[in-house]
This record gives sequence, structure tokens and C-alpha cells, in this order.
Amino acid sequence: MSRRLALVALALAGALLMPAAALAEGGEFKPVDEFLNEYWASFALGPLTIGISKLVVYLWLGLAITIILTLWIVRGGLRAQPGRTQTVVELLYTFSESNIGQATLPKAAFARWFPYVASLFVFIWTLNMISFIPLPLDTHNPLYGSIPGLTLYAATSNLSVTLTLALMTIAISHFEGARANGVWPYLKSWVPPSPPALKPFLIVLEVLSQLLRIISLSVRLFANMLAGHLLIIMCIGFVILLGKLFVAPIAIPIAVVFWIFEWGLVASLQAYIFAMLSGIYIGSAIEPHH
Repeated sequence: MSRRLALVALALAGALLMPAAALAEGGEFKPVDEFLNEYWASFALGPLTIGISKLVVYLWLGLAITIILTLWIVRGGLRAQPGRTQTVVELLYTFSESNIGQATLPKAAFARWFPYVASLFVFIWTLNMISFIPLPLDTHNPLYGSIPGLTLYAATSNLSVTLTLALMTIAISHFEGARANGVWPYLKSWVPPSPPALKPFLIVLEVLSQLLRIISLSVRLFANMLAGHLLIIMCIGFVILLGKLFVAPIAIPIAVVFWIFEWGLVASLQAYIFAMLSGIYIGSAIEPHH
């Protein structure tokens, strides 16, 4: 285990030292390049542009890890004496079931929507975890010639990703609320019993609160993952600004500390919060009076 951590630390140090190396060679390094989502290949489909970028590759990677790992475990069967992999999966499932599904969803809707909130948790968690692993996908700062350099990038630090996930949750919650209660009774449940003069004001407030749910759900995940990666980049920014490699022995350890904190706590916490709030929104729409 210590050997694996040492290899990850070396790869991380290499990714963080690349800006200083590029600067020493007379090149230019712009930290904002790490968050750009430029197409590597694209084609036009009417008014839309569809293509492959670093963001798309990270989404594919997160999706592939989630699906392949699940299928591999299911095909292998569950053992009475679980191994390391099965133990981790069982812990994730138990945590998702008790702390997300059962804690937020009504019993009548648990079987229908627990797979959604659990998948949401695992998918976001996977995207967050791999975002702190240096991968050779940095086309702005190549290692040798055209070989992409190492990068730390979070697909969840892109607002379009978190906004899409948030819109899915909000759309599902309203659909389930209308399906379970009827369209008009569900809409009436938005406004609590009150004097007629106050109802227009309360309706406006409730509509705003529904819009704020979308904003808070998407921006919370986006801002936390963006800030975490910016903290790591800012540490190496001292090397860039000063143009001196002797600062690296100080900047690199601080960046590694931030990396451990973000990878060990923030990545899992934000996935949990997003999935939990999704369950709360769906559950409160199905049973608006509880």
C-alpha cells in the first residue's frame, strides 16, 4: 500500500512540477488552461457542436469505471468471506442504502428511486476521485513533443456537468410529485395554508425556491471541486510567479497536503451531499406534507 501511495505521490509531484519545467525551458504556463474544455475533434450537428474533449474523456472514464467494476463484481458472485474489493463495494452499498436511500426516500418510492440516487452517488464519487489522479491529458503543456502532459482535472468542476445532473434531479422530483399526487394537488402543496392576500407572494417565493434548488445543487458541487483544484494549482503558482525551482520543495509538500485533504474528504463528501439532496427533493415531492 505504501508503495502505491509513493507512486501516486511521485506522479503528483511530476504533474505539479510541469509548470516550473515549462517555465525553465522558456515556455509559458497558464493555470487557467487546466480548466479549459477545448474540442480535440468535433463536428457540427445543426446548431450544435459535438466533439471529444478532456471533459468528455473524464466522463467516459468515470462511466466506464462505474459500469465495468459493477459488472465485474456481479459476474464474479458474492462470497461468504468477501475479499478487499467486495468489502469496499458492500460498504458503499450499505452506506448508500442507509444514509442516502432510507434516510431521504419514502418507503413506497424506495425501490423505484434508490438505484438512481445510489448510482448518482457512485458516479459523482468516481469522477471526483479520478480527478485527483494525474493523467496524461494535458494538451497545453506536452511532455515531449506531442505527448500530452499530466493533468489534474475534475469533470465536476465544469458547471455544465453539475447543472445537467441537477436538472435531472429536479425534473424527476417534479415528475414524481405530479405522478404520486396529481398535477394540481402537487402544485397546491407548494403553498401552505395562508390568507388569500399572501398567496401570490408565497407563490413567487416558492417558484424562486425551486429555481434556487437548481442553482445550489449544481453550484455547490462545481464550486467545491473547482476550489480544491485551484488550491493545488495556487501552491505551484509561487514557482511560476517567482520563476525559481528552489521554491518547489516548499510548494510541492503544501500542494500534496491539499491533495490528500481534497481526495480523502471533499471528493466523497460532495458526492454524498449531492446524492442526499437529490433523495430529499424526490422524497419531499412524493410526500409533500411530511
